[in-house]
Amino acid sequence: MEFTNTAWSLLPPLVAIVLALITKEVYSSLFIGILAGGLLYAHFNITVAMQHIFVDGMIGQLSDSWNVGILVFLVVLGSMVMLMNRAGGSAAFGKWAVTHVKTKVGAQIATIVLGMLIFIDDYFNCLTVGSVMRPVTDKHGISREKLAYLIDATAAPVCIIAPISSWAAAVTGFVDGTNGLSLFIRAIPYNFYALLTLVMMFTITYLNFDYGSMNLAELNHKAKLKERKKKDAASLTGAEDQPHPPVSERGKVIHLVLPIAALIICCIIGMIYTGGFFEGANFIDAFSNSDASVGLVYGSVVALIITIIFYLATKVLGFNECMNAIPEGFKSMVPAILVLTFAWTLKSMTDSLEADQFVAGIVANIADNRALMSLLPALVFLVGIFLAFATGTSWGTFGILIPIVVNVFGGDVNNELMIIAISACMAGAVCGDHCSPISDTTIMASAGADCKHINHVSTQLPYAFTVAGVSLVSYIISGFIRNWAVCLLIGIVLMIGTLLFIKKNAKNPL
Repeated sequence: MEFTNTAWSLLPPLVAIVLALITKEVYSSLFIGILAGGLLYAHFNITVAMQHIFVDGMIGQLSDSWNVGILVFLVVLGSMVMLMNRAGGSAAFGKWAVTHVKTKVGAQIATIVLGMLIFIDDYFNCLTVGSVMRPVTDKHGISREKLAYLIDATAAPVCIIAPISSWAAAVTGFVDGTNGLSLFIRAIPYNFYALLTLVMMFTITYLNFDYGSMNLAELNHKAKLKERKKKDAASLTGAEDQPHPPVSERGKVIHLVLPIAALIICCIIGMIYTGGFFEGANFIDAFSNSDASVGLVYGSVVALIITIIFYLATKVLGFNECMNAIPEGFKSMVPAILVLTFAWTLKSMTDSLEADQFVAGIVANIADNRALMSLLPALVFLVGIFLAFATGTSWGTFGILIPIVVNVFGGDVNNELMIIAISACMAGAVCGDHCSPISDTTIMASAGADCKHINHVSTQLPYAFTVAGVSLVSYIISGFIRNWAVCLLIGIVLMIGTLLFIKKNAKNPL
């Protein structure tokens, strides 16, 4: 039996996802999915399967320069967060937030706005927003699951509608024969999933309600807080995983703000440097041609050095204390690194089974049916969700679907339906990536919020599915109306109306 380029190629990620959701244990679930992929590829020859899993898969993924760059970035970010905690910057920021961010709604709005402002890169977004906002959300009794959702929902969904981001650069690279950036900008108003996700976050925050498993997580967290208050005050350090983390008493808010500002500035400079900005390219072109993995490493390492020098100069930490914090930060990122390694290995299994080619064939067959052309955006949206969910990669989904859509319309940039279909591809990819437990962005959001990964996934799914449902209806409508203003307005009204209906019928509200 042939397993490549067939429905069997989708079995490994489905096995991993289903097991993770059932068992609530992500490591073994991912490994079983990897094992299934290796056995299918090797036609159940154990020796060949082991070779494929560990040499072609795991070692191959850990030898990839892009992946190694992301791991280095993770380690450096973990070290910076630990330094900020040890220097007392996180604690000082938490105390400052007590007097300036007075409500739970305000803490959530602040998290959303910060996430929207850091639109350069989704990895960078997840870890930075998490490290800054954890003390604030902890103080206002917001569960780590809710924080992880707010981080995740302002990572990829914001990056995919920001023309200056690593995601815009990726998308434009998949469009041949036309101005990719111009096409990206024209597709933004039709990116219903990204835009309606923002509408949803602000709406549920303003209405102050949750539903589904997120509501249960919030209720459980509230109960735990009551129990904890009887024993001790909640920590504001953001380092609750350590029994008694040594925190400097001389720390001030500037000891959090300056390192974060340095990180943002240095990472932007690092990215445009890799895109040739200092060799004459303009800012937009430099971003389009940047190597995000390398740029983020350059930026984060320089920011780490600046942070250490700043802490030594202000005497909040000694040199030995700074050096001791670095390996502790590395340790804090080990769970995320392990999950990422397994997720990348699982992706290599599905790639070797040609799952992407199987799905591409389905899309091409749909596109050949001219009677379905007005429904093409909705169909592309659904296929994009499924492919990104199963493979855990939105960029890979872009690479498969966007060229197909462009070819269907002959690259006619004046055809509004092509713009809608390309936007549907991007929206579907982001939605699938947002939902998938094997997505690196989802893993990063869990790490940034210091939340158990599978808890984040299970609480986020009902919210993501709600937005996906409204987005699907919006794409069906847009295929016939083909006017972004009308369709977006309809989508926003439907989104708010759906949430009001859910709130009215929700059980056990907060």
